[in-house]
Amino acid sequence: MTIARIYQRPKNAMQSGRARTQIWVLEYEPTEPKRPDPLTGWAGSGDTRDQLRLTFPTLEAAQAYAARESITAHVISAPDRTLKLQAYADNFR
Repeated sequence: MTIARIYQRPKNAMQSGRARTQIWVLEYEPTEPKRPDPLTGWAGSGDTRDQLRLTFPTLEAAQAYAARESITAHVISAPDRTLKLQAYADNFR
């Protein structure tokens, strides 16, 4: 049984733009834990699906793909945006 998660990419905290935040991503759950390589010490596993991320324009398209390919998908909703509104003059109080 293949398990995946579907989520929307969050806004990058280091930039003010919201580019690519409307894209939905299907990412497979890892099937085996990562372990350190004895030679290099890098973490890795034999699970090649860890490298695969599929993007979709809508949630419905991602869910349709998962249903068509018999993938059990969990939808992770995006957190609500909270705006911190303040005036420039508040910096000098």
